[in-house]
Amino acid sequence: MRYNAQALLDKRHFVKDINNRISQTLKSLRNERNWSLDKAAEKTGVSKAMLGQIERGESSPTIATLWKIASGFQTSFSSFIEDCPPHIQEPIHRAGVAQHLHPSDKKIRVMPLFPFDKQLNFELFVIELLASCEHLSPPHATGVIEHVIVIQGTIEVFVNNVWHPLNKGEGFRFNANQVHGYRNMGKKTACIHDIIHYPNS
Repeated sequence: MRYNAQALLDKRHFVKDINNRISQTLKSLRNERNWSLDKAAEKTGVSKAMLGQIERGESSPTIATLWKIASGFQTSFSSFIEDCPPHIQEPIHRAGVAQHLHPSDKKIRVMPLFPFDKQLNFELFVIELLASCEHLSPPHATGVIEHVIVIQGTIEVFVNNVWHPLNKGEGFRFNANQVHGYRNMGKKTACIHDIIHYPNS
């Protein structure tokens, strides 16, 4: 087996950088609102203990947990990860850039293609769903709309308690203030663009 030490080192640096970014963003948001950990836990639905661990850099949140935090603070998902190393923010998707955010999310990779735009109130992600991936997301804030466009493979989107099949080139728009999700039942990696539009604040 070929061992790529540099690739492993780069991955460790990415994980460290993104965990630091999430930690600092959470601290900043709490300070801006003058929220205690108890208040933040009440607003986000994430336990006080978990929030404290994330702030101290002792734990990294899953994608679902990070969405709960973003929704509770009424901020964008990409605001927690957009200040990663500069190559993550390039407006061109490059193979190998999308990364796992948490070990529990090993079959889904996320990259902000266009981080949150305050003027247009949207963000755009490239999401890779590995074979047999099934990912459910908690409800986002009221008024958040998602547009999912398949650019590789086939997927299914879970909305209104139903799985809807989508092929390459097809899209699906839905209110994201409900439990929703994506799954790839195929044997090859599928890839989607996920445009998330936030209501005017």
